[in-house]
Amino acid sequence: MQNYRMTLSYDGSRYQGWQGQGNTQNTIQAKVEAVLSRLTGQTVEVNASGRTDAGVHAAGQVVSFRLAHEVDCDALLDGLNRCLPEDIGVLSLSPAEPRFHARLSARGKVYVYRIWNTPTPDVFGRKYRYALSQPLDLERMETAARLLEGKHDFRSFCGLARYKKSTVRTVNHISVTRSGPVVELRFQGDGFLNRMVRILAGTLVEVGLGLREPDSMTLVLEAKDRSAAAGALPPHGLMLESVLY
Repeated sequence: MQNYRMTLSYDGSRYQGWQGQGNTQNTIQAKVEAVLSRLTGQTVEVNASGRTDAGVHAAGQVVSFRLAHEVDCDALLDGLNRCLPEDIGVLSLSPAEPRFHARLSARGKVYVYRIWNTPTPDVFGRKYRYALSQPLDLERMETAARLLEGKHDFRSFCGLARYKKSTVRTVNHISVTRSGPVVELRFQGDGFLNRMVRILAGTLVEVGLGLREPDSMTLVLEAKDRSAAAGALPPHGLMLESVLY
């Protein structure tokens, strides 16, 4: 069996997330596996670095899969990009080491949440940025972000109330920047819980709006209670930017 590594980008707007589901074929995994299986003549199962929720986008999702025999990677990449829907693209495809696994081998991920922070309509970016007309205080948000960095129990920021596994994660860095009307929240960490980035973003936005104090982040972390943090921001503003190996 030959192992392969592939990097994808996709617009998640019309899909029910990455993960294949028994009751629908409208997932990114299902689309990729169907085309791969058709082009290679064998049943292919792909493993992603992680699941993205419905409506979430990716600029650099990494997947791995095995085939019974070696293939011409350039020809397969070309075939994938001809046959996949136009909102899913294959950026690279290459043989991988036998032990490489897109999820288990990953050392970290970078997510970006984009906010259109002005009262004027976001006509062309409305599917990729969350519109918020009230002005955000980025200095307050930066102060709060520093308290969220490091190794913590992020149970308060987990979207699954009955999550049984460890909720301890390391967030290496959070940046808060503005370019014109667009505010970007960039999160780099060793891994993220269900909806964690969107809940972190929502909590930082509440700080930026003056609804929470920056130093309250310590209390939110200590609470280990989902109700202590803010609601998750909508999925369309979130993008998986890259996976670190």
